[in-house]
Amino acid sequence: MTTQIKTPKPKILVARAIFPEALAKLEESFEVRSNQADQIFTPEELKKELSGVVGALVAGSERIDAAALSQAQNLRVVANISVGYNNFDVPAINAAGVMATNTPDVLTDTTADFGFALLMATARRITESEHWLRGGNWTKWSIINNPLGVDVHHSTIGIIGMGRIGQGIAKRALGFGMKVIYHNRSRLSETDETSYQASYVSKEELLRTADHIVLVLPYTPENHHTIGVKEIALMKPTATLINIARGGIVDDVALAAALKAGKIFAAGLDVFEGEPTVHPELLKLSNVVLAPHIASATEKTRRAMVDLAIENLRAALNGKKPPSLINAEAFKG
Repeated sequence: MTTQIKTPKPKILVARAIFPEALAKLEESFEVRSNQADQIFTPEELKKELSGVVGALVAGSERIDAAALSQAQNLRVVANISVGYNNFDVPAINAAGVMATNTPDVLTDTTADFGFALLMATARRITESEHWLRGGNWTKWSIINNPLGVDVHHSTIGIIGMGRIGQGIAKRALGFGMKVIYHNRSRLSETDETSYQASYVSKEELLRTADHIVLVLPYTPENHHTIGVKEIALMKPTATLINIARGGIVDDVALAAALKAGKIFAAGLDVFEGEPTVHPELLKLSNVVLAPHIASATEKTRRAMVDLAIENLRAALNGKKPPSLINAEAFKG
């Protein structure tokens, strides 16, 4: 009688809570360290959790840098459940010989929908009006006494960052008869500009001209505080600023001061410097719409993001190239 020796399953870390069905599927192939309690790890805890695993599913709350990787000798892949990856120190990940992946494409339309919803809520003062109503102020109604907003239709939208999501915002803007101007590190093709009826302008011209400015650019050290005191000073006093990009793209201190002083009309923010902490001055203002980083938060899209992250992880651990490998240059040949 032959005794069958069971091969140990590879160990992986799932650093944040995911859908139970996805976790169960992973457990068929892997020994999973899971965090369904969804407690955000401290840097020291994350370092310990990465020790001994060959792969990790992580999110923006997990900073993957040299310190986190210092005890992760077996680690082969970190799969971000996000399109952005400013939580990754890519040079440190490369130095450790680890593949890094993200989840592009699957959240483009959902995020563009939310960006436009946030623009509408900001321009038309929807959350402020709800608080006004709940406060019993409807009895004070008059033609000029309601919270009065600014128009979206036939206005000029300025998009900074004209990648997939920026282009999705431009498509939606056309339905409102908006004039589309944009600034990007590289200009779109003539065909794409015609398709989106979009005009390329300098950042300064966009800031001076746009009625509504939407930020959709990735976070990099070069893009830190793309919008600060100097940039806000160029904007119209009737303009709105919408950030669905990343915290740190906007100087939140400068923005709070400008909103308080009425230097711009309003802002809509889904991301913040130092999130989940929000600058206390922003919390005091009525002319800012605040959301907790939920631009991709529909069930269908979040499931697709988890599925793609798992696909990336499986591919890497099976010796294949992941579908959305960030650091492909480090694994050439």
